[in-house]
Amino acid sequence: MKMGDDDGYGSGTWTQMYRVIANANIIIGRDPAKLTGDPVKIKNVIGQAYAIRALTHFDLLKLFGEEHVTGGNNLGVPYVKTYNGDTLSPARNTVAEVKADINADLASALSLMDPALNDASKETISTYAVMALQSRVDVYFGDWAAAKTASEAVINSGKYSIAAPADYAATFSMKGTSNVIFELAERATDNQSINGLSFIYRGNAYGDIQALADILTIFDSTDVRRAPDMIAYDASGKLRNIGKYPTNSNYDYDIPLIRYEEVVLNYAEALFHLGDANALSVLNEIPAQRMAKPYTMISEDNILKERRRELCFEGFRFDDLARTHRDIPLVNPLQQTHGGPAYGSYNYAFPIPIVELNANSNMVQNVGY
Repeated sequence: MKMGDDDGYGSGTWTQMYRVIANANIIIGRDPAKLTGDPVKIKNVIGQAYAIRALTHFDLLKLFGEEHVTGGNNLGVPYVKTYNGDTLSPARNTVAEVKADINADLASALSLMDPALNDASKETISTYAVMALQSRVDVYFGDWAAAKTASEAVINSGKYSIAAPADYAATFSMKGTSNVIFELAERATDNQSINGLSFIYRGNAYGDIQALADILTIFDSTDVRRAPDMIAYDASGKLRNIGKYPTNSNYDYDIPLIRYEEVVLNYAEALFHLGDANALSVLNEIPAQRMAKPYTMISEDNILKERRRELCFEGFRFDDLARTHRDIPLVNPLQQTHGGPAYGSYNYAFPIPIVELNANSNMVQNVGY
């Protein structure tokens, strides 16, 4: 967790995300009245662009925002709403301002989109994907009543289901399964080959991400999520994520970005914080389909444990620890050199890239860098 302002992990992420936002803003900036075609379909595409803009700013905020940094100025990121507009050197919005703009963009998306045009392939944003994303945003910020409403919109649709035990592993190597709400299309023409996600988790080319042995201890012995086709040691003795995002040589499956199981967990957490007695039964819907023991009590610890078990390797754990004001655990000091940063450490935010600081006179750096 040591990163300089010239580190490629920060600068590459920042650049790519704002490129996505720029593309979304080109679409949002078009006047539907001046475009040829079905006006309902045109508005639907513009609505999808609003959702993508919200999602990207949300991910930027979680990485670069100072919400969880002690001594910071509670700065977020610039919320850019126009392509090549008058303000080419935007200042950072506050975390509260970014949150408000994310929610406004998601509301705009729903107001423009038509459920009848939801893509059956799940490779584009649907109205249910917008509501699922809204539940993710609400849980992150602790807006529990809103999280309950957004989750129920997805759950009560009847469009999705929790993957059954026998089908769990296959949901990561098939397209459009019943538990996936939104997925990233994988094609031979645009796939990153050995730079793809599967090669980051394992393989001789990269294999950067190695799991620590303690992850196996959080699962019951019968849990399908710890089976050898999901988590296993490779020939070199390194523990690997095997089942999620397996090597995709034929480009015959996509990468799930929003799964129904996450929405169920969001719902359980919202119910817990609202004091709803149904929280425990909702939480237990997940282990019931994973051949795992049910929980006998509802608590934040049990919710976070189940989120860790269900969503491991999908990019949620750090955010879950940060939003619940928890320290980063030091499990193995030989394999982890960060020392276990305490909540509030400057390490909870990436540095603003030096290329942005040099190009933008209104940009300020995060504390600690």
